[in-house]
Amino acid sequence: MTSTAVAGEARPSRRAHITAITSGKGGVGKTFAAANLAAALARMGQRVLVLDADLGLANLDVVLNLFPKVTLHDVFTGERTLGEAILPAPGGFSVLLAGSGMVEYSRLTPHVREQLQAVIADIGPKYDHVLLDTGAGISDVVLYTVSLADDVLVVATPEPTSLTDAYATIKVLATTQSRRRVRLLVNQAAKPTDGRTVRQQLQAVVDRYVNPTLDGPLRIDLLGAVPSDPSVREAVQKRQLLMVGAPGSPAALGIVEAATRLVSEEQRTS
Repeated sequence: MTSTAVAGEARPSRRAHITAITSGKGGVGKTFAAANLAAALARMGQRVLVLDADLGLANLDVVLNLFPKVTLHDVFTGERTLGEAILPAPGGFSVLLAGSGMVEYSRLTPHVREQLQAVIADIGPKYDHVLLDTGAGISDVVLYTVSLADDVLVVATPEPTSLTDAYATIKVLATTQSRRRVRLLVNQAAKPTDGRTVRQQLQAVVDRYVNPTLDGPLRIDLLGAVPSDPSVREAVQKRQLLMVGAPGSPAALGIVEAATRLVSEEQRTS
């Protein structure tokens, strides 16, 4: 079942489950994961919106092959309404796109803080899931965006540099936001065991260096692993969602498994 979220369709007494999707470094497939995870959730009948919160270097529009006339920048300046900026995306979900190259949004000013908080509060009651596609790294804007989410999903690859940066991100989230649970999605997994191996490696370093300094241990939960798959490169080059162009590919099935686990875990805890 595919369900396209409709702006303005409110659900009484509930709000979306908000997940920040972030990474320690660029190039690990964070935006790819956010967009395809949204499509997988939509296929399950969930009402989903992806907010492009990489305010300085937004590229969700490129991944989705969209050419927005109204962006988050127009909402922030008051020139257009939030409803005008929310667009339907391929894959049956909604998107709120940011204008790329907006230098004034690369710093966490009081205006950016207030506008982000207001936008997320406004869209929350209208969806089942809101995915915040943050920038990479640990800038003030990224960390503030993550602080507005119920959960955080860190995307990493098995590459040593990605693991180092993922650890740095997790450490900052644990120490500055009191996060005691972080989800992990391992992208570009070469072997079926890569997901578990990466999680164990990160958890071991956290247990040794971070958890002794906290008032309670931080747990890293593996949401899933997306295998290396030539279909991903083809989809990116075509500016097409993997869930649309190759839904039966190994990488797409890995995304579906992660989406299924996300919904299942939320239902158990709600």
